[in-house]
Amino acid sequence: MIFLDFEKPLENLYEQLEKIRQVGEQGDIDMSQAITELENKIKNQRKEIYSNLTGWQKVQLSRHPERPYTLYYIKQMCKKFVELHGDRYFKDDKAIVGGLGNLDGQNVVFIGHQKGVNTKLRQYRNFGMANPEGYRKALRLMKLAERFGHPVVCLIDTPGAYPGIEAEERGQAEAIARNLIEMAQLKVPIICVVIGEGASGGAIGIGLGDNVHMMENTWYSVISPESCSSILWRSWDFKEQAAEALKLTPDHMLDFGIIDGIIKEPIGGAHAAPEEMAKLLKRHLKKTIAEYADMDPEERILQRIDKYTKIGRYKTKSVSVAVKK
Repeated sequence: MIFLDFEKPLENLYEQLEKIRQVGEQGDIDMSQAITELENKIKNQRKEIYSNLTGWQKVQLSRHPERPYTLYYIKQMCKKFVELHGDRYFKDDKAIVGGLGNLDGQNVVFIGHQKGVNTKLRQYRNFGMANPEGYRKALRLMKLAERFGHPVVCLIDTPGAYPGIEAEERGQAEAIARNLIEMAQLKVPIICVVIGEGASGGAIGIGLGDNVHMMENTWYSVISPESCSSILWRSWDFKEQAAEALKLTPDHMLDFGIIDGIIKEPIGGAHAAPEEMAKLLKRHLKKTIAEYADMDPEERILQRIDKYTKIGRYKTKSVSVAVKK
């Protein structure tokens, strides 16, 4: 198990638990009572730690190396899934995956960012940072879903769109902007879930939907805390303060009206019980897809556009002007 810095008390308890189990096995001693007591202590400690996480701690959890990624959820939720590749313009971007899956009898087009589970795969997936061809592949799959009347599910987990020169040369900004205008007018339901990191245009490139939810230990912002810290304080040392100032947690996003709800995670985070998390996500997707299934396409588009035009808060101030006679 990998423990984050704020989980150190848990790490010590797990070490004690392992030692007790070894003593019981090696000495053929019944340690069941001691094990039960320590497991209860771990459970209570975990509840205490996760009951009041800071913004930065949620950012850390969203990046946990054992946290499930898009392909894991798809394979857990669907008995059948056919991955589709390529944007038909340049190449197949490995940072965004997509294809056709069957969700308990409902055909769904899945699209999502994919990070690697080890160093080699992280490089292969470019750490979940998509190039323009990734967003163009996503748009191709959305248009395919529209043609056959299948809902679209987008799973968001990226530190941002790839910022390299070659990505800019191939039209990174245009690809993301094109997705936004096309998604706004797509005739089939679009369900979006932030399953990890939701950074900047890299996230919003597949993040415009009829219904947008965030998992409990994720974040959604125009910039990462580290980058914000480096701009404002000229150092990454203030990333914790930046995370609080950015108000990037699901609670803040829900309060701002940017998302429609929060999906609770098992205590300890999605990585602590990935199978349970997959079941919770599947339950949410089936319920949400059913809500939008029978809506008239034109009404759905108008409702989607209205949803985004209402985001944001502002105040108007009346100004009186004296007129000389």
